[in-house]
Amino acid sequence: MPAVDEATRREIEEFLYHEAVLADESRYEDWVALVTDDIHYWVPFGAGDYEPGSRVSFLNDNRNRLKTRIQQLMSGRRYSQVPQSPMRRIISNIQILAVHPDSNGDEYEVGSNFVLYEHAVQATNAMRIWVGRTTHRLRRTDEGLRIAAKKVELVNSTSALPNMAFII
Repeated sequence: MPAVDEATRREIEEFLYHEAVLADESRYEDWVALVTDDIHYWVPFGAGDYEPGSRVSFLNDNRNRLKTRIQQLMSGRRYSQVPQSPMRRIISNIQILAVHPDSNGDEYEVGSNFVLYEHAVQATNAMRIWVGRTTHRLRRTDEGLRIAAKKVELVNSTSALPNMAFII
């Protein structure tokens, strides 16, 4: 693992926790403010060891597609999330995998594990559990850290999954 100073490590951890709170609380406008214009948000089918456009994925979004998805969620017409699912996630095993110095701002590749609890109140009233590994590419900008890429590899990603109409 690359060496980063303790202040940078703590800043990265706090950023990931803040992102999780925004997603859990369906604060999508605040969440999308954390992403770069060139973001790639990807939830692959199976292991994410392939080029995103070469096979089917659960989600394979750029910023415009994310904004459209968020507008739909906030419209009240995305019935798979009316009312919105209460959610809470636990993030652990945060590792800084790589540091890429760049003239536009350093980028950090960060891996973490998560467990997301979703109470599907609008459907079966079931408690759904989503488990996986997230890899973020965080870019330092004038506004602070921002998400340039996010890949979410679900443990059960080769199984039939319920609707994922939220930010995972």
